[in-house]
Amino acid sequence: MPPTLILVRHAQALHNVDKDYDIPDPDLSLLGLEQCKPLRESLMNSPLAQQAGLVVVSPMRRTIQTALRSVDWLLDKGVKIEADADWQENSAKPCDTGSDVAKVAVEYPQVDYSSLDPVFPDKTSSAASRYHYSRPALLARAQAALEKLYNRPEKVIIVVSHSGFMRLAVTGCWFFNADYRIFEFAPMDHVSVDTSFRLQQASITKESGGGLGWSRSEELVLGSELPEEYPPPEPTVKAPIT
Repeated sequence: MPPTLILVRHAQALHNVDKDYDIPDPDLSLLGLEQCKPLRESLMNSPLAQQAGLVVVSPMRRTIQTALRSVDWLLDKGVKIEADADWQENSAKPCDTGSDVAKVAVEYPQVDYSSLDPVFPDKTSSAASRYHYSRPALLARAQAALEKLYNRPEKVIIVVSHSGFMRLAVTGCWFFNADYRIFEFAPMDHVSVDTSFRLQQASITKESGGGLGWSRSEELVLGSELPEEYPPPEPTVKAPIT
C-alpha cells in the first residue's frame, strides 16, 4: 500500500519578504523562523505525522531550515531526512537555485545527501534538462518524485518543498508559508502517462485550508501557468505607431 504524504511548504524566506527573487538560495526570515513554531506544534500533535518514517526535503536552505525546525523530534527518534532535487522549486532564478552541496552539507549535516542527483544545483544546462523551467519537464519531474515515494515502504512520509512546484506540478493546491496538506495516492490511471501518479487530498486539510488553516482553498489545473518550452520565449513587444 502506498504511503500517506504530508506535503509542507517552507516557512517565509528572505525573498518572500520584498519579493526580491535575486537573493541566492535565501535563508528563512525572522517571521519564517517564528512560523516554524506552530508548524512544529501541529505536526507533533498529529497522530499521522507521529507515524512518519521518512522526511524528504528539497535541498534548498529554506526548506532544510524549515524541516530542521519543525520535524526535529522525528530526527531524534531516528527518522532519516533525505535531500531530493526533484522537490526543488520551478524556476532558475537565484532564489530558486540551490547552493553547492558540499557547503550545505557542512552547515546541515543532519540531512542525508547520498542519493542527491549530482547535477544539482544546475537547472539550465542540457545535462540538467530534468530541472528545466517548462511544463513538460516540471510535470515529468513531479511524476518521478511521486513514483519514488509511491514505492517506498514507509506508512507516512513528510515532504518539505515549495509552493510553485507543489501547486502547479504536483497537487493543484495552494500552500501558504509553513502550512501543510495531507494526501493519499489516487487509484492508478494509465490512460495518461503524464498523470499516472495522482494525489487526492484528505478532507481534514482540504476543508480547513491546510493543516494550519492558512492556505487558499481554490485549486488549479496541473501544468497551468507554466511555459511550454525552455527557455520561455521572450514577450513580444509591439512597435509604437508613429
